[in-house]
Amino acid sequence: MIKGKKKDGKKKDAKKDGKKSAAEKSEESLGTPTDSSLTTLGDLPSDSLGEETPAIPEAPDEEPVAEEPPVPPVPLFHEEPLLAQVIVESYEGEQVNEFYEGEGFICFEGGNTYKGLFSEGRMNGEGTYTWADGVKYEGTFVKNVPTHCGRYTWSDGTVYEGSIQDGLRHGYGVFRSGTHPIFYAGFWCNGKRHGKGKIYYDQEQTSWYAGDWVNNVREGWGFRRYRSGNTYFGQWKQNLRHGHGKMIWLADNQEYEGEWECGLQHGSGMHTWFFKRMDLSKYSLWNEYAGNFVKGERHGHGTFLYSDGTMYSGEWAHNKKHGKGIFVFKSGVCLEGEFENDRPVERPPRQGSAVKAKNRRATSLRKNFGTKRTAVVNALGKISVLGSDLDLDVSSLLAFFPREDRENESQKVELAVLRHISKLRRAYYFYCTLGCTSCDNTCNMTMLQFWRFLKDCNFHLCSVTLAEIDRVLRGDQSPKDIHDPSDIVLFRTFVCYLVHLAFHIYHEKCKDEVPHLQKCFLEMMSRNVLPSACCVQGILYSGGEFSSFAMNYLEKCWEIYGDFCRPCPRPPFDSTVKLRQFLWMVDDFKLLSEQLTAPIVLEILVKVGASVPDIYGVNLELEMVFLEFFESLLECALVYVTEDMVLKKEAEDNKKRNSFEIKEVPSETSAVSLTEQAPPQPQRPGEDTEPAPQPSLLETLLSFPITPGESKDDGSMPNKDVKEEEDSYPEKELIDEPKEDKDEQKELCSFWMCQVEIFFTTKLFPAFEREIVLRDKIKEKNPQDAELAELRKIQAEELKRLIAEKEEEEEARKQEAIALQESVRLSEEASSSWETLLYWRNLQLKKEVSKREPSPTKSSRGSEAKAAPTATKATADRKKKK
Repeated sequence: MIKGKKKDGKKKDAKKDGKKSAAEKSEESLGTPTDSSLTTLGDLPSDSLGEETPAIPEAPDEEPVAEEPPVPPVPLFHEEPLLAQVIVESYEGEQVNEFYEGEGFICFEGGNTYKGLFSEGRMNGEGTYTWADGVKYEGTFVKNVPTHCGRYTWSDGTVYEGSIQDGLRHGYGVFRSGTHPIFYAGFWCNGKRHGKGKIYYDQEQTSWYAGDWVNNVREGWGFRRYRSGNTYFGQWKQNLRHGHGKMIWLADNQEYEGEWECGLQHGSGMHTWFFKRMDLSKYSLWNEYAGNFVKGERHGHGTFLYSDGTMYSGEWAHNKKHGKGIFVFKSGVCLEGEFENDRPVERPPRQGSAVKAKNRRATSLRKNFGTKRTAVVNALGKISVLGSDLDLDVSSLLAFFPREDRENESQKVELAVLRHISKLRRAYYFYCTLGCTSCDNTCNMTMLQFWRFLKDCNFHLCSVTLAEIDRVLRGDQSPKDIHDPSDIVLFRTFVCYLVHLAFHIYHEKCKDEVPHLQKCFLEMMSRNVLPSACCVQGILYSGGEFSSFAMNYLEKCWEIYGDFCRPCPRPPFDSTVKLRQFLWMVDDFKLLSEQLTAPIVLEILVKVGASVPDIYGVNLELEMVFLEFFESLLECALVYVTEDMVLKKEAEDNKKRNSFEIKEVPSETSAVSLTEQAPPQPQRPGEDTEPAPQPSLLETLLSFPITPGESKDDGSMPNKDVKEEEDSYPEKELIDEPKEDKDEQKELCSFWMCQVEIFFTTKLFPAFEREIVLRDKIKEKNPQDAELAELRKIQAEELKRLIAEKEEEEEARKQEAIALQESVRLSEEASSSWETLLYWRNLQLKKEVSKREPSPTKSSRGSEAKAAPTATKATADRKKKK
């Protein structure tokens, strides 16, 4: 424990030695040592055959060695804290029983200082320890030991922030070098990179590695991207490609997938050389070798397939054919025997080689080495003049003509197509390449590109929309596939579509001309295709770079389009989006602003060709295909996002990129976030991986090039006089103008891409997600509302039943009361009539008695008169009771 007393000189020397030994065992620097750096790969020797292109292995980016300043000395054991071995020069703070307690500031001999919390004479809690050489630790101390979470800062600007254990980097943490553009975020173990992690080797973040680490070296599964754009994904060992992996040489259009050893191809694998497809060619070209490799060379048994159909299968030695092998020419001739130094050993020709070649061709790895021209029979049973690759199916159109005229119509329209076949083929392959990113230039036309062709040729101005054209041409397909933008349109299908479309549009105009199909087709070619084809008008295919960028948002926009589609009430009952629904969608997503108003949206719909204005305005009941929908969104993005919004977004991205404020992340969250950054890897037991996020496009696209004259450090700039003299020459103006125009176009394209990114990622897509969430909540609430309504209905019925029963009871009580009153009235009436009867009977009896008996004496008559009423009354009472 630390007390306010100084130690003697002997202890001072001992503590210095202890600090020195602890410093020697401190954590190593982040930079990879020279012995563990990526070993340079030797180039694969080229093959003597001209078609083969040698593999060009990636020249690895050397990892700069980042020498970290010395780190705080750490104790070897918890029982002997390091602070108990240093000499205290001064202390300012609270003390309890001669022990440091609470918050204080302490200076050690040698210049080290500590400011923070103390407990029982030790550094406990949050505090800052500063070494004399400028190294500083800010974080948590437990019994004089840096532990839990903290931040190391070295004098050269190097920073580490994350988990700490016993003074070493341990757990999840982030490291950024102050002298080299190195940034690492991932897991550590005892001061070394260990586990999942991602490291960037340059400021532009074009060279990086994401994957497994073992003791500061790449080992396990990982994804490596080099500055040249080349990539490798697979297994690593001691910082070298080792095991199974896939390497792609981007600039050289080469690819290898197979086994590696010490950074070279070694073992079984497949190497492919891609070639650019020739113009007007439907087939891609590539050479392919599948077999054994030894130290980066084709060595052992392997099969080489050439782009022209030639094949060699046999033994190899140092990238050359050597040993027994079979060479099959593209003509089918087979050469089997010994090869030396890439050449066959001359031997007498063998009989039956042609027969064997035919059999081998039938069982070859690559099928269809040659093409055989066959005759195509049309719908009328005649041989087509268009060849084997073009089957013109017009049987549905011939049904409109008399039987005797069908053969002539079919032949004439085939001749008309044959007359323009070269122009149609050129137009087809021109639109196939729009937005195409295939490495071998192999593309097929999609419905999206076919719509662009129809738009450019002004078919939508012929009183028919693209949605109606789809129904005419593709009405026999399922309703969900009629307007699918990803469907492939082959060249023969493309020509058939044009013939059908020509008849549909111009059959009324050419109804009196014979042959009818030929006249309609020629009219379409002269009015639509020949004048306007290959003149791209829409924004989607306005530039190659912008088109490739916009295609990144195509799938999500197709999802939005499908969500807002409504079925057509007429056959074939396909689903489309109307202009009115598009306007409602923009309003529901709250995308209308001062710049993007409803009238401007209508102008955009007219601009993209979704509607043709007339004297009555815009018809909002017209249907949109996906091309019009997507281009309308792109146009809305260019209007909605202003220059101020772009600059604000750029400032925010720069602030995020330059700042290094990292908050504490729990281990579970860190593991998840790191897994999200890792590249796609093969599934392994108990491990889930997700693709690595790419850098923001806004960060890379917004860096506009500096135009000539803006650079202040260019020493080659002429002085003022020479510059003025050079500017006076018209030749220089002619040279500079194209450069300036090119720079302006590039800046405009970059600005467009920034606008599109901001609009889609921050406005449209989040609004659509909120709409989906709201709909899900409504769907979840609807069953509850139905159950509640059913319960209320049951309660209402029960209440109605109870009310009816109560009313019945009340009615029964009323009837009983009425009956009781009636009975009481009848009884009262009966009682009163009986009394009257008795009264008259008594009078009658009195009269009878008085007639029979003589009148008594006065006294007797008085007594009798008194007794008679008594007897009469008693008799009446008895009768009443009866």
